[in-house]
Amino acid sequence: MAGEAPTRIPARTIEARVDGLFSGAGASFETEAVEALDFSFDGLAGDRHGGPTRRTGGREPWYPRRTEIRNERQISIVSRAELAAIAQGLAIERLEPEWIGANMTLAGVDRLSWLPPRTLLFFSGGATIKVDGDNAPCRASGRAVARRLDDRPEVERAFVREGRHRRGLVAWVEKPGRVALGERVDIRLPEQWIYR
Repeated sequence: MAGEAPTRIPARTIEARVDGLFSGAGASFETEAVEALDFSFDGLAGDRHGGPTRRTGGREPWYPRRTEIRNERQISIVSRAELAAIAQGLAIERLEPEWIGANMTLAGVDRLSWLPPRTLLFFSGGATIKVDGDNAPCRASGRAVARRLDDRPEVERAFVREGRHRRGLVAWVEKPGRVALGERVDIRLPEQWIYR
């Protein structure tokens, strides 16, 4: 094979802590704070993004809308530091994880949204989730934020811009279990390289 071999970055593990857990309420986009969550192979019971499969939308233009596919978006994970940066960019006082439908916040991870696909999160209680990738910000999240503000309709579109690479991650349940607030998380980043 011609060309230069890619530079490989070895696998490694970093530690984090669960500093927020949030449960969905069926069809509602927003979530509410809870002390623990029970992860199953279907994700979170009662959550809008739960289930083994999901319907496609604008994120998958290669399929007709509403095509049933595997649900790799069962869990939404965000960082309070990244949410604060989005809020600053939007010139708003704060941005809460519940407003944008997050299920979990993690503390102790710089640039959480940049963790690569295939990263595994091993919770000290026994559950494991696998990162599919970054959660591209959408106007639905922007609308949810704009509803919280008076006379700021431009936030709906601005959220998409400000949230890019700061909106967190989506993941799916690899090993079911209960996750509690304050729990330690060992985050195993896979070996990485850039395929050219």
